[in-house]
Amino acid sequence: MDAPVSPKRILLVEDEEALRLTLKLNFEMDGFAVTTASTGHEAIERMRGAHFDLVVMDVMLPGMDGYSVVESMRLEGDITPVLFLTARTAPADRIRGLRVGDDHLGKPFELEELLLRVHKLVQRSGTATTAPVMTHYDFDGNHVDFSSYMARGRDGENRTLSQREMMLLRLLIERSGEVVSREEILQKVWGYNVFPTTRTVDNFIVAFRKYFEVDPRSPRHFHSIRGVGYKFTP
Repeated sequence: MDAPVSPKRILLVEDEEALRLTLKLNFEMDGFAVTTASTGHEAIERMRGAHFDLVVMDVMLPGMDGYSVVESMRLEGDITPVLFLTARTAPADRIRGLRVGDDHLGKPFELEELLLRVHKLVQRSGTATTAPVMTHYDFDGNHVDFSSYMARGRDGENRTLSQREMMLLRLLIERSGEVVSREEILQKVWGYNVFPTTRTVDNFIVAFRKYFEVDPRSPRHFHSIRGVGYKFTP
């Protein structure tokens, strides 16, 4: 006799309790196993602790918005499909949602439409519908392996980097040539806002220069942009 098929797992992130309970009930009636979260930080904890086939993510969350939550998890290599729910209708918001996630549904919405979108995303979740996450990167004689948290500098020495070092390195490399602000880095890598003059990120950049630069005092790759943030140049 065939083994029973496990239900597909959905993480539902919604801070409005009544809507969260209603959606959870409807997803469960459609055969899904549902885990819920009500804040951005709680969503990150859930995503780190379990596998999901789909995340249904409200955008306007307390503390850390849904876009930032998913951007942060993408930096950790999580490629779980995401459907954003949001009352934001500006083109820039829709574009951001589609860049970091897989679908975008405006509030208020028809429940039937939401369920149809959820089923289609879950059906496609086992296929290559999401762009592959960068696992390796080489520049100027340096090698970075994001999957094993290992990096090899020009000197040939292998180093094990921390999770936050890898997240920051991925963020800067994926945004090559762009200035990334301290505020954005702290939100996506650390998950909170810190006064912009903090030296938290500065210390990581100093470490990267020691690992990867020929002359750390005259960096070619990891640049500090005074009063703004940081830029990586290959």
